[in-house]
Amino acid sequence: MARITYTTLKNRAGFFDLMIIFNLVIVAAGMGAVWYVEHYGHIVTGMGNKIVWGLPHVFAIFLIIAASGALNVASISSVFSKPEYKPYARLSGLLALSLLAGGLAVLVLDLGRPDRLLIAMTTYNFKSIFAWNIYLYTGFMAIVIVYLWAMMARNMDKYSKPMGFIAFAWRLILTTGTGSIFGFIVAREAFNSAVMAPLFIASSFVYGLAFTIVVLNLVARARQRELMPDILIEKFRGLLITFTVAVIFLTIILHITNLYASGRQDVEWFMLASGNIYSQVFWIGQIAIGTLAPLALLIIPRKTDKRRTLLLPSLLLLFGGLAQIYALLIGGQAYPLDLFPGMEISSSFQDGEVASYIPTLPEILLGISGISIAMLISGIVMRLMPFLPKGESA
Repeated sequence: MARITYTTLKNRAGFFDLMIIFNLVIVAAGMGAVWYVEHYGHIVTGMGNKIVWGLPHVFAIFLIIAASGALNVASISSVFSKPEYKPYARLSGLLALSLLAGGLAVLVLDLGRPDRLLIAMTTYNFKSIFAWNIYLYTGFMAIVIVYLWAMMARNMDKYSKPMGFIAFAWRLILTTGTGSIFGFIVAREAFNSAVMAPLFIASSFVYGLAFTIVVLNLVARARQRELMPDILIEKFRGLLITFTVAVIFLTIILHITNLYASGRQDVEWFMLASGNIYSQVFWIGQIAIGTLAPLALLIIPRKTDKRRTLLLPSLLLLFGGLAQIYALLIGGQAYPLDLFPGMEISSSFQDGEVASYIPTLPEILLGISGISIAMLISGIVMRLMPFLPKGESA
């Protein structure tokens, strides 16, 4: 039986220092954006009383979904007994924690009154899916921490498989809860669908694996040593193709079911064929650049370094994920509420009109800082603790 040894991240050629400095600068800019928005109010953002979830929420939801999928490598190793994934199980758990922390940090800092977080943590309205998600997020962190402890502590490896099962089940529940935030909102015609939960689960597999591949490439650059063997590269490529096709399929099902219902045909025309920014983000950002292009790069064989063939498709898939959440979240809010079905509505409050939204610089900085927080946590932990596979010895 081969024994896997782990090591910390070495600072080769100063690459790690540059990465830390780069992320610290972005996090500092995000904190400056938090102060600016809190000092002057949300009036300095593009959000208003119609679009209350803006670009920071796009990044936050994207990172939370990706956190669930980032644990996929560890789950395949423990739950499905695939030993070739085991060297990367620790890193998988670390990325899951880091991405969730980055996503939740953006949500907390965008509350407007972050000091009121204690109220949200101590007062619950269990009729709201948001209250349930507090338990899902904190429970996920606790379970993954215990899962990592079982994998890393001496003579505790026998508990890693049952903890892997618990973590696998919990992350499916977590992503279902996140998707249900949208699926249960009956007032928003673009959201209210039972397909939202499985769509978010499939999307989490894509985002999480893509983040894992990007981080493995960055770590290989820092260590000046490749981490992924050829057999794992092929498996990652197959998984990316499978998960991306699943997301396309569920996206098609979502829109077909909405088109089938006569009461939702108007919102589907708005989201898909009206030529507005949201339909452009959907077709160009999500479908063309974020789905079809990476699929072509993954499927069509190329005579290049196999390790580099996964990096560009992964980056494109992550871009497509942001476009997917943006088109769904912002576009779904921009479409006017159908307050009185069958009636034409107009008022001085712009009822019945499409809401406008232009993200501002503080929102952009706040959203990007969530990714930097996740990368900063991952980098520092990898620098201090043995999360990276060093090699195998008999």
